Amino acid sequence: MLSVNNKMKQYWQLLFFLSPLLLPLLLFWVLPFICSIYISFTDWDYISPTYDWVGMDNYRYMLDDSQFLQALNNTLVFSLAVVIPTVAIGLGFALLLQKRFAGSSFFRAIIFSPWITPTVAVSIVWSWVFDSKHGLANELLGLIGVPSVSWFEHGNTAMFVVVLVTIWQAVGWTMLFFISALNKIPSSIYEASLIDGCSAWTRFLKITLPLVSPTTFFLLIVNIINAIQAFDQFQILTQGGPGGETRTLLYWFYQLAFQQYDMGSATATAVIIFLITAFLTSLNVWIGKRWVYY
Repeated sequence: MLSVNNKMKQYWQLLFFLSPLLLPLLLFWVLPFICSIYISFTDWDYISPTYDWVGMDNYRYMLDDSQFLQALNNTLVFSLAVVIPTVAIGLGFALLLQKRFAGSSFFRAIIFSPWITPTVAVSIVWSWVFDSKHGLANELLGLIGVPSVSWFEHGNTAMFVVVLVTIWQAVGWTMLFFISALNKIPSSIYEASLIDGCSAWTRFLKITLPLVSPTTFFLLIVNIINAIQAFDQFQILTQGGPGGETRTLLYWFYQLAFQQYDMGSATATAVIIFLITAFLTSLNVWIGKRWVYY
């Protein structure tokens, strides 16, 4: 009996010391999340004090809504277009800058610096670069005889600009993870491969890629989650246009909630985003526990 009382005492002591951390989490994340789920089953317009319970209508409507389906498709396209180049380029920079040499720290800092720069500031600068009339991009194209491009007036080019900006910002962060993974590979493995006469390409395919595969998978998942949650660059560069061709799920949520005041549909969209993110996070954790890390 004394043992049970001691355990209960320890439990309440632990809860007491954790409460400064748990209370903000409860007040500013758990409770709002529960309220959002409830609102997703209503037709609340964000202003009126009254609303009606509509059940699953908001979710059923999304499946037939061309704008939601377009936003879902844009999110998929944007995520794939960002994640694959980001991971590939990050690995390339990591291979180049893995070893210490004169200026390596400087180059690492330069490549990483966009990640710590506010996305709004980055997006404003890039909007000047791709300005249709006086932007640097069109000036450079003019030097080689290529006609100017109206970057933000066509869906494909507008999405290309947002993808380029996102990749440019995320590559440095990805590179640092790969450098850490590469440094954990035992040098004896490479020494043995040299004795066996393996070429540099063979060592990369047979040693480097397999041994950094856990980190690669982690970066793929995290970068997909970041891409799904991207908002600032879309708001500054394209505002979801032209014609909704760069509207992603998160930007669609913003338009529903704060432009159309359809909070019920907006929170239903937010729940869908949460479920996608939760699935990817769970997949990362589940596979990570079964992967052999080096």
